[in-house]
Amino acid sequence: MVELPFGSEFSPSQIDLPELLTICKENEGDREKLEDAIKNRFFPHHGNGSESNKKKLAMNCRLGLRSYGIVDDSCFLTDLGTSLYSLKDHEEELYKALARHILLHLNGMGFVQCMKDMNAALEKITLQTMRPELEIRGITYPSGGKHPSIMRLWLAKAGVFSKSGYFVNEDKLNEILGGNDDMTKLRMLTKEQRYFLLALLNTGVKDYQSAAQITRLATTTYGVAYPEKSLPKAVLNDIEAAGYIEVQRATTGRGAKSHLCRPTEKACKEIMEPLIDQLREQTDPRLIEMLTKSIPDILRDINSPNTYTKGIALEALAFKLLRILGLDHLATRVRAEATGGNEVDLLFQSGRLLYSRWQVQCKNASSVSIDHVAREVGLTQILYSNVIVLITTGTVSPKAKNYADHIMKNSNLNIVFVDKDDIAVIANDPVAIVDVFEREAKRTMQLKKMDMDRL
Repeated sequence: MVELPFGSEFSPSQIDLPELLTICKENEGDREKLEDAIKNRFFPHHGNGSESNKKKLAMNCRLGLRSYGIVDDSCFLTDLGTSLYSLKDHEEELYKALARHILLHLNGMGFVQCMKDMNAALEKITLQTMRPELEIRGITYPSGGKHPSIMRLWLAKAGVFSKSGYFVNEDKLNEILGGNDDMTKLRMLTKEQRYFLLALLNTGVKDYQSAAQITRLATTTYGVAYPEKSLPKAVLNDIEAAGYIEVQRATTGRGAKSHLCRPTEKACKEIMEPLIDQLREQTDPRLIEMLTKSIPDILRDINSPNTYTKGIALEALAFKLLRILGLDHLATRVRAEATGGNEVDLLFQSGRLLYSRWQVQCKNASSVSIDHVAREVGLTQILYSNVIVLITTGTVSPKAKNYADHIMKNSNLNIVFVDKDDIAVIANDPVAIVDVFEREAKRTMQLKKMDMDRL
């Protein structure tokens, strides 16, 4: 678990940040003078008139400054604090800089995503209701703490949240996280171009791939239609001009093959690396290392004699497969205390058309049994999942499949199996995961098909 930063009395509703930064600069290296200056400026009439209470409020403010990384233990401005101090006369840029730090280095992205998820699910957001949702994502704060409220207030100063409530301004969020010419270029791509690029990157393959196959993946995962005959002009040329892909033109003539394309280092660095960076504070460093590998490399680690390495590799494979399908990562290795004693490997979500939550379990075993499926079905009541994905390096027993069919036929749950044969096919062609999930979707639809004669 990681904890949101302490912020008691370090709140924009209690202090003025430009003034506070000036006080920090003027009293660097002297804790007593710093706290006394904070007390006299911001808390002279607080604490019910008690001098000791006023001093405590000032101390809490200093601790908040330290927790947010603005001053160090010796009360000197950190690199961040010095940078913010240089912006004290430019408040818009000041609050954007602090917000970017919160989002990227203080678990702010996990917090923001949690609020977006709760809004999408029409859940009431309070300090009490958000706690279990944050815990699912490996984020916590002390009982009775105001940590989320204060973080929301600072992000609201930069426009990420509305002035009241927990509604996220996506444009402002992207502006703060982007903030450079390259991200502006990316936003200027058309919807079809952006989704083509994202689908290409989601495969995790750095070699040339068929552009026609990537459009199929983008169409399946994002619902975007592409022109068959004018793909280079409508999609590829602009992405290539922006520096995100390299293209090998197909030869002309009868029976010509599709253009080939591969992502550039620029695309991997600017689009995929930020995703990995957001995971660094939430999960096992070995998993982060695995996620930088190709699917064939991960499969080699799955066959490792080391049990731990095999388990991490299987989680990385599951992560890669769900990303190929365009799903958004929600949490990694959901803690047992949040699920009544059972651990879930991965949670993903999709907000397209209807909100859905995907619960992923990895089994490095010769066979998936009925007990494995039953345990996952039980966890959906705690995690509010709509889809269960069981990925195994072995096979799925007939009894497990029959039980899954029974559950799907009599509930709104969908259960997807990916076994060793599927993994072998996907290793050679990542886009083949579309075929696997289309197969499972057809099976599910057949099970849920209504008997019209009974209506």
